[in-house]
Amino acid sequence: MTERHLIFHNDIQQIPQLACFVEAIAEEASLDQSLAMSLNLALEEAVTNVIMYAYPAGSDGLVSIEAVIRDDALEFILSDSGIPFDPTEAREADVTLAAEDRPIGGLGIFLVRNIMDEVTYRREDGKNILTMRKHLKQNNN
Repeated sequence: MTERHLIFHNDIQQIPQLACFVEAIAEEASLDQSLAMSLNLALEEAVTNVIMYAYPAGSDGLVSIEAVIRDDALEFILSDSGIPFDPTEAREADVTLAAEDRPIGGLGIFLVRNIMDEVTYRREDGKNILTMRKHLKQNNN
């Protein structure tokens, strides 16, 4: 098992750091490029939601990301001290509607749910904790 951590301020300008973070994890876990890109998209969506909505406008807050690489799965654990929000309770986005007919919001959560195999939320010690898990195929080495 390997763990990596990334902490940054709730500033949208920090998002590019995620690509390097995911790239390093993908390399360490021997993931193919397509899966790495999907994981990066899911992580970007989840982190962007925290940056945009967890903290009151103009206030400074932190977003913590922990990546845990196991033999059979990869976990991303996001935590923040922002406004309580459980994305697993959010209504599914209706992707059958034309873009102009869809209500704003929900698409990022939809992407996270469809890319990751498990998404769980808990509120603990004043923090939102979102765990996203992707099962990995066993290597036959």
